[in-house]
Amino acid sequence: MLTVSSRVQQTKPSYIRNILKVTQQVDMLSLAGGLPDAELFPLDILAQAAAELERSPGIFQYGATEGLAELRQWLLGDKHLSDDVLITTGSQQALDLIARSYLNPRDKVLCEAPSYLGALQVFDLAEAEVHTVMAELDGPNLAQLEQQLAKHKIKLFYAVPDFQNPSGHCWSLSKRKAVASLLAKYKVALIEDAPYRQLRYQGEPLPTVSELSSYAAFYLGSFSKIATPGMRVGYVKANQALLAPLKKVKQASDLHSALPMQMMLLATVRHPLFAEHLTKLTNAYRARRDYLAALLKQQLKGELTFEVPEGGMFIWARLTRHNAILLAEAALQQKVAIVPGDEFWPSNHTADYQAIRLNFTALIEPQLEQAVIRLKKAIQSCSPN
Repeated sequence: MLTVSSRVQQTKPSYIRNILKVTQQVDMLSLAGGLPDAELFPLDILAQAAAELERSPGIFQYGATEGLAELRQWLLGDKHLSDDVLITTGSQQALDLIARSYLNPRDKVLCEAPSYLGALQVFDLAEAEVHTVMAELDGPNLAQLEQQLAKHKIKLFYAVPDFQNPSGHCWSLSKRKAVASLLAKYKVALIEDAPYRQLRYQGEPLPTVSELSSYAAFYLGSFSKIATPGMRVGYVKANQALLAPLKKVKQASDLHSALPMQMMLLATVRHPLFAEHLTKLTNAYRARRDYLAALLKQQLKGELTFEVPEGGMFIWARLTRHNAILLAEAALQQKVAIVPGDEFWPSNHTADYQAIRLNFTALIEPQLEQAVIRLKKAIQSCSPN
């Protein structure tokens, strides 16, 4: 029998991707995935964008690895003339391309703990050695960050500064500047993942860490949360020298991302009503965030603690007396899906506390209410008599 590679064997499967089969049951309510609400997709705009494709038959031909020129120009604008952009099949592919381009086995990567599990999978597959720095409410612990950078020969620092997955934290301006300065001091490249940046419900937008950086930085963008994830259009922005190896790897990987989807995406974000769609989307998600937060405080007081995030898709709740994995199993028995916090730590680390991640964007308010009722029953079933 054909032997699976060691890198695949050591890579932990995605809890969320595996649980999708369960969450597709008709009577299951899911707080697990980072899903946008399909009912809020800009369907009228997408229909017009799709209709435009037939007027450009060449869009169904092979294309450049870098992506559709018009979309790349729209993303670049006129701000950073030394920058370049590579269109990818979702921003997850951008992560994979960076890892395959720059990481050798046992190279050291630093990320916040907890961290996005999709990134942890990529680093496992690259056979990297993952180190962590604790995530605080306003960004990474700076003392720990400098200690890690000084102690280890870190090659890449991966972070989600805007409404981090899973914690929902948003870095302060002072920490953004401090991190940029430390990375430059120790010559460590930044991977800034920003899929939730446009889902801000309060406060003012802050500059990206990449904009503040004077050393190597990759900025990953996505349209999955604000347009539709099924189009699978993402991008990575960096200077041309940094992107050159990624283009080579992408050539060998999939030649280029689907041109019709790129053209549809460009027509969608350029549409005069897309800004109105974004306003509607953020208003709806803000209301759901507030509703879920109120429910948790009313129904589960004493069982968990959390901060209300300023944006994004998740509430990160610390459990006061239960094991997250056991609670997730009990929750499935009550027909509600959650993600235990242990999934967001690297495979060679142990979670420092018990927590669960709860998504508030995929369900409407009556469903959120029912989901919390079911979660309460799950907690009660885990509690000693």
